[in-house]
Amino acid sequence: MSDALTLPAETRERAGKGASRALRREGRVPAVIYGGKEAPTTIHLEEKELVKQLGTGHFMNSIVEIKLGSESIRTLPKDVALHPVTDRPEHIDFLRMTKGGKIEVSVPVVFVNEDDSPGLKKGGVLNVVRHELELVCENDKIPSEIEIDVTGKEVGDSIHISELTLPAGSESAITDRDFTIATLVAPSALKKSEDESADGEEEAVEGAEGAEAEGGEEAAEREGGGDE
Repeated sequence: MSDALTLPAETRERAGKGASRALRREGRVPAVIYGGKEAPTTIHLEEKELVKQLGTGHFMNSIVEIKLGSESIRTLPKDVALHPVTDRPEHIDFLRMTKGGKIEVSVPVVFVNEDDSPGLKKGGVLNVVRHELELVCENDKIPSEIEIDVTGKEVGDSIHISELTLPAGSESAITDRDFTIATLVAPSALKKSEDESADGEEEAVEGAEGAEAEGGEEAAEREGGGDE
């Protein structure tokens, strides 16, 4: 997960569409915090600050500390409703994070020790199949990233989820198969695949041109027969 973000908020005294519209006119965004076996907490946030944090690109994968006066609530953004025309945030849901609870998150992967991979040294290419892993993590043990060591990897090798030692408190959300995260392929294999694709396109074009020419010859013969 990315570093925790902070958002100041105020408690909403009134709910409903009318109250929400009034808040938006004042530059505020209605929101709700739910989960943790507690009653939902209705709040509102400053729109400018929320838009700024949404613009970072990692807001939905960040832990957000909601500041309600002297209280701090640790949350994870779950859904942001945007206006269909202006894309302005109209409502946001936060999931309350409690100690001992678990949550499913997407965590980016980072490959390390590439200089110690014989396959990469020979010119091989790391073909990343999954840039993020779906993990089930304890609320207070969400990793910011998962490091994958490619030491000793040769061209033709694959890296599967079963090879990884995940951080304590984390496990794969996908348990029905040993899925591939990355493979090491030779540049020639990539080039061959591209060449085969190009050859296939050329053959298709040539075939279409041949059929068109053949059709034209048949038409000319029919026209010639009619003159006789």
